[in-house]
Order: sequence, then structure tokens, then C-alpha cells
Amino acid sequence: MQKCISIVTPCFNEEENVEKLYQEIKEIFTSLDSYQYELIFIDNCSQDQTQSILKSIAKKDKNVKLIFNTRNFGHIRSPYHGLLQSHGDATVLMASDFQDPPALILDFLTKWESGYKIVLGVKSQSKESAVMWAIRSFFYYLIGHLSEIKLTKNHTGFGLYDREVIEVLKKIDDPYPYFRGLLSDLGYPSAIVSFVQPTRQRGITKNNFYTLYDIAMLGITNHSKVPLRLAAMAGFVTSALSLFVAAGYFVAKLLFWDQFQLGLAPIIISLFFFSSVQLFFIGIIGEYIGSIHTQVLKRPLVIEKERINFE
Repeated sequence: MQKCISIVTPCFNEEENVEKLYQEIKEIFTSLDSYQYELIFIDNCSQDQTQSILKSIAKKDKNVKLIFNTRNFGHIRSPYHGLLQSHGDATVLMASDFQDPPALILDFLTKWESGYKIVLGVKSQSKESAVMWAIRSFFYYLIGHLSEIKLTKNHTGFGLYDREVIEVLKKIDDPYPYFRGLLSDLGYPSAIVSFVQPTRQRGITKNNFYTLYDIAMLGITNHSKVPLRLAAMAGFVTSALSLFVAAGYFVAKLLFWDQFQLGLAPIIISLFFFSSVQLFFIGIIGEYIGSIHTQVLKRPLVIEKERINFE
């Protein structure tokens, strides 16, 4: 009996990539007699020709299933929702821009058949800019040291997940999940498939500073209380330091009343220093409050406008 593999790929303005991605995935499964597949595209309200191209593909191939969102729900909620709509014995989550190489599906299946419930595609290197690679490496280093659980470095969600894992994810009512950390939190043993991330060949990246910052802060607030503890300790240390400096100034003034002049410079410097420290930690606290606010609202991951071939 053939096993069914679901391929979930989120997309937004990927008119130059979706048809080629469909062709490559179809070729992969045509060569595999023991598997059938469903290819789920979840589109985040693309403004180019992506949706019309996908409809044309789905009309010819019932293995292709489409979800069109009412608006752009972002790079965190939409892929996760698509993952939960899969029905296969295992599900592969991958980007539609070919920076997650489709050929690795074969390696994922091999690891899965050997007994692993989770198979992660991990970037050993990247052909993106050296600056971006350095920033990402620093983030993974930082969150790895801050997190209360062990997180997989250089993993962006690309991988294979057994049906058992998907069913567990369906029970987790999280409206804004940090998927990479959630996988580590579940505790399933995972296999690693390393790859060199290629450069984007067609189209432009949808990631920017805000989206990368959003992922970074989501990972930190979901899996670490260290920044809050640092804020408390920094408050204690700076208070003690202020008291010590104040006592020093007081004693110096008493001993050298006529010669010792306080001046404005120390006051201005200390004022700006402590103000900046306060603003920084208020921002940290704000990130945690924002995360709580998102959880309390309990809004749906996405609102679907249309489904095709899900009957």
C-alpha cells in the first residue's frame, strides 16, 4: 500500500517559482512507486499572477491543493496553518523559492523510514550575503544560550514531520507559534539533513529587517525568561552603583567643600545612561507583554478565502 506524503509550501508573490516547484516535486514522486503525494500551496493573498498560475495547475492535477487567504497573515501563521491542513502519513514543509532544495525530500524520506518522527533540514552554509549569514549565526548563538530548551541551529522549519507530530501540533492552541522552538519543546528525537542553502534564482525575498526581528523576539519571549531576569538584576546593580557614587560625592564634598565642584557633566551623563537602560528594559518587558496580548486574543491563524481540490 502506498504511503501518502504531504508537501506544504507557503507562497506570496512567487509567480516565477510555483510552476517550476510543482514540476520538480511531481518528478520526484513519479520516480517513487511506494508513495503518493498531495502538494498544498497556501497563498498569502499574492498580488501578482501566483494565484492564477496555481489554479491552472490545480485544474490539471488533483494532487495539487490550494488554500487562498483573505489577506497576508504573515510568515509565521500561514505556513503553520498549512501544515495543520495536511493529511499525509508524513508532511514536508518547505519554502517555494527553491532556497529549500526539493531534492532533499528523498533524504528526508530515507530518515523517516528508518524510524525518525522528525527530520530537519539544517543549513551548514549559505550562499546568501556574508552579512546576513553572520547576523543569523549571532541570533542562533544568542537564542541557544538564552533558551531553556536546546534549539536546533540554522533550522528554519524546512523538514519532514510524521503524522503523529502533526496530530500533537493540532492540539496546541497557539495563535502565533514559534514553530522551530515548538519542535524542540515536543522532545521527539530528530534526524538532521545538512545542506548548503542556494541563492534565490527568481523573484525577490519577502524577508526584511522587521520579519527577521519578529522571529527573533518571538523565539526569545517564547523560550526564555533570561531577559526579564537580566532586567531585574541590572536594576539592582545600577541602584547599588548609584548609591555608591552618591555616597562618594557626598563624602568628597564634605572633605573638600571649597575645592570640589560637582559640575553638570556627571549629572547629564548619568541621566542619559540610566534613561537608556530604562528604555531598553521597558522595550524587553513590552515584547513579553505583546506576546501575552497575542495569546490572550486567540485570533485564528488565518482566514481562508477559498480552497481548491480538498474535497
